[in-house]
Amino acid sequence: MESNKLKTLRRSRRRAGIRKRVQGTPQRPRLSVFRSGKHIYAQVIDDLAGKTLAAASTAQAKIDKGGNVAAAAEIGKVIAEKAKSVGIEQVAFDRSGFRYHGRVKALADAARESGLKF
Repeated sequence: MESNKLKTLRRSRRRAGIRKRVQGTPQRPRLSVFRSGKHIYAQVIDDLAGKTLAAASTAQAKIDKGGNVAAAAEIGKVIAEKAKSVGIEQVAFDRSGFRYHGRVKALADAARESGLKF
């Protein structure tokens, strides 16, 4: 089994490669996703201003089992609604080095279904 240090190092390298290409602007901010063992977090970020425009997480939303696909889909809907309330229709998706499947994919699909374009 791969050690935790090596796993984290490989993810940080993947994340750096993604961040070279994906940048949030005022017109098209970055939708950044982070998943931990217990929770999933999503932020809409304007990198030029260095500001978080909207944020949602299973820890904040008081969802009982925050580490599953259903909870991730719920957060996808919440972040899309918050982004739309701030006037954001289009985002650049940043998976933060995580594979695009499971919880990360569920969050992205739910955000798309709720009206965000990326």
